[in-house]
Amino acid sequence: MNAIDELFQRLRAEKKRAFMPFLTAGDPDMATTIHLIREVVNAGAHLVEIGFPFSDPIADGPVIQASYTRALDKGLQLDDVLAGIRELTQSPGWNTPIVGMVSYSLIYRRGVETFLEQAITAGMSGMIVPDLPAVDAEEVAAQCRSRDCKMILLVTRTTSATRAAKIVELSTGFLYCVSIVGITGERDRLPEALRGQLAHLRTLTNLPLCVGFGVSKPEHIHGLREVADGIIVGSALIRRLEAIPADGLDRVAQQMHQQVAELVAAL
Repeated sequence: MNAIDELFQRLRAEKKRAFMPFLTAGDPDMATTIHLIREVVNAGAHLVEIGFPFSDPIADGPVIQASYTRALDKGLQLDDVLAGIRELTQSPGWNTPIVGMVSYSLIYRRGVETFLEQAITAGMSGMIVPDLPAVDAEEVAAQCRSRDCKMILLVTRTTSATRAAKIVELSTGFLYCVSIVGITGERDRLPEALRGQLAHLRTLTNLPLCVGFGVSKPEHIHGLREVADGIIVGSALIRRLEAIPADGLDRVAQQMHQQVAELVAAL
């Protein structure tokens, strides 16, 4: 069974929710990324999303865009990311699912079959493809299903009912529910309509519903833990990477550990 399915099956049996942090690969380098992924897992993260830096992100806010730029400016390559993931997932005792946030442009350039084989060999359990429209996703979805690699698509508050049904049909692993209208980034409050959106999606699928974009505080999580199966936090963690040159990795890792532990406790 795929590690994502195993995770949510176990958490549902325990009546728990998943905390899912997002970290950029290669900011400032892959060794640091691996170190921080271990740190957030030690703090209680259940699944880790790894962002594959891309020069033209379409939904990422300024914090994640800047992180991607820093990684790319240092010459990060796709093979570097895959090698880092492989090092992590092949380490003794590792059992935390890794999901890549990957632009379809990167997948297409390498070839769907080749990319999937390399991603699975590296130890990825699935991938979120934010810029792949549902109407164009059937081939990729079929390739993923044949390899038991989860393909996760995004559904937003403005997604039409017809398109949402198609996204649900093609998605596996979990459904990525975008909480806000707009790009990623921290918000003071999450929209009131989000609970209604999740209630409607629950009528369409039994897939775990995981909420991201704008989630950054324990109070956000308090309001979601009864209606969502997982919580995704990105920008609030990525912002800490900016301080590594000045404060040092050990201090930033300690701060990130504490922040993740507080967010996990809010679940």
